[in-house]
Amino acid sequence: MHAEGVRAILETDHKVINVAYQIGFVAQPPFHDPLEPLAEALHAYIAAAGIGEDKKGWLFRTSRGHQGITLGEKPMTQTDAWRMVRKRALAAGIMAPIGNHSFRATGITAYLSNGGTLEHAQAMAAHESPRTTKLYDRTKERLTQDEVERIRL
Repeated sequence: MHAEGVRAILETDHKVINVAYQIGFVAQPPFHDPLEPLAEALHAYIAAAGIGEDKKGWLFRTSRGHQGITLGEKPMTQTDAWRMVRKRALAAGIMAPIGNHSFRATGITAYLSNGGTLEHAQAMAAHESPRTTKLYDRTKERLTQDEVERIRL
């Protein structure tokens, strides 16, 4: 995601941000209203990262060196993001195998558990097929008391 797309949304009153999911594929996922908390968090990140002057650079970038104190010019890769998530999960005492897609599965599962439709979950996740979205749905993994009571003896 280039920083310019995010900066454009932060400086206007729109409710969408252009997100490049894959090469050549850009979507406009919806965000919670009001957008201000997200905008404030992104402004804080941009300021802390020191990338405020680089209007055309990448928003999420790789870090330089082992210490990872300063950001480079290259975009953060999927592997970089996975390492960052794993590092912070371990620091928080989470030993489960968590990764980037854990967040996607959690969001889709929560949405569907709260009555959302598979079609809308598919659109929000920018999946071409509902079968892909179903792979992230963990609602079937929950055994409820209602299900147990269906067993008649």
